[in-house]
Amino acid sequence: MDAIDTLIIGAGALGLACAARLAKPGESCLIVEAESLIGSHTSSRNSEVIHAGLYYPPGSLKAELCLEGRERLYAWCAQYRVAHRRIGKLLVAVEEGEVARLEQLQRNAEACGVHDLQPFTQPQLHALEPAVRGVAALLSPSTGIIDSHAYLQSLLAVAESRGAQLVLHTRVEQLQHDGDGWIASGHSGGEAFQLKAQRVINAGGLLAQQLAAHTEGLQHVPALHLCRGHYFSYSGASPFRHLIYPMPEANTAGLGIHATLDMGGQLRFGPDTQYLDRLEYGVDEHLREPFARAIRRYFPALDSSRLQPGYSGIRPKLAGPGEPAADFLLQTPGEHGLPGLVNLLGIESPGLTASLALAERVARCL
Repeated sequence: MDAIDTLIIGAGALGLACAARLAKPGESCLIVEAESLIGSHTSSRNSEVIHAGLYYPPGSLKAELCLEGRERLYAWCAQYRVAHRRIGKLLVAVEEGEVARLEQLQRNAEACGVHDLQPFTQPQLHALEPAVRGVAALLSPSTGIIDSHAYLQSLLAVAESRGAQLVLHTRVEQLQHDGDGWIASGHSGGEAFQLKAQRVINAGGLLAQQLAAHTEGLQHVPALHLCRGHYFSYSGASPFRHLIYPMPEANTAGLGIHATLDMGGQLRFGPDTQYLDRLEYGVDEHLREPFARAIRRYFPALDSSRLQPGYSGIRPKLAGPGEPAADFLLQTPGEHGLPGLVNLLGIESPGLTASLALAERVARCL
């Protein structure tokens, strides 16, 4: 049986960030990925936004790691020449009844350590973004956009330069501790395999709970709730220079259908929220009109014929429909009592932004 020092399960942003952080000369580090490409699920099917850290409960892991991860991510992009822009976003109160929520959001952001939000009156908002309807707004200058695929490739390149190896088409299905390390069993390219690792990081994303449920000695595995979000692209030139976010809707699992730009200037709207019982991607044409109604609240001049089905992504949520949002869950040896094992569960937004900070936290735990 092959023996290695570190096994990282999952080659999304989090698994690759852990590999880049933990790999070192003289130690063996293996990254295994069930799919044929890195970042095939949540890491590449999102808004590609570098979040500032405005929405999360103060003191939560999401708040702390988003703020730390944001700065680490900007520094990483500069160092490794990953395409990104601090484009800024506007949080918009469309009606007077939403102004109090906008003010509450500013107070929450400040409690999380975000102190650079700039208030805008209706005339100031109109001067900045003439196409946006709203009575007040907050500008977040620390919000940015990133080429997520280039970021994933940069993480892999750094990890491999430090000695890590990536194996695709490989799924770990069971973990057992033999008193001197972890025995990982599964299939690679259709063939059964076993290997032994001193340290294991379960960064399996949408499949992380499935492996956790087959980890010997692990007592608590929270339920996984699959929540799909759809995106529509908008053909033609964008009417916006910033990202545009309406006030988050009450009792929903997301931030509302907002407007984002990619590195090529392509405007897209999304995501909505739809809970599923299986992994399934796709964007139904019939969603165009519900999207259009939501977008017209803050962009009245929307031409719905320019909305084209784009793509969808699935969030690995720990909270079900109607439940309060759950925090990231890092199950470490200090919590579950199993040496050398870290489970990363429920890493949804702002997981991409927080990925480098999460990797640093994992390294400290191990």
